[in-house]
Amino acid sequence: MRKLFSIILTTILISILLMGVSESSHFGHENNPVNNYVSEKYIKESIEDTGALNIVTGIILDYRAFDTFGEATLLFTGLIAVILVLFKDKT
Repeated sequence: MRKLFSIILTTILISILLMGVSESSHFGHENNPVNNYVSEKYIKESIEDTGALNIVTGIILDYRAFDTFGEATLLFTGLIAVILVLFKDKT
């Protein structure tokens, strides 16, 4: 019974994943999210919106600040975990 349940669950998960992949947009298509209005807004209005002279700096530190903060927090947490594991007292 457990084997049958595992096979059915695996088949359902594979089907869901394949349906998700088949619904994704094709590479190079003009309606991809990469080609939407956000990139144009970043390029045209980032200097006025952020006050940064560098477009990349303005995007990372102003438009995507929470995302960048989350990534930095994740990396810092991982580093602390590795340090705790490596320098664990052997007693």
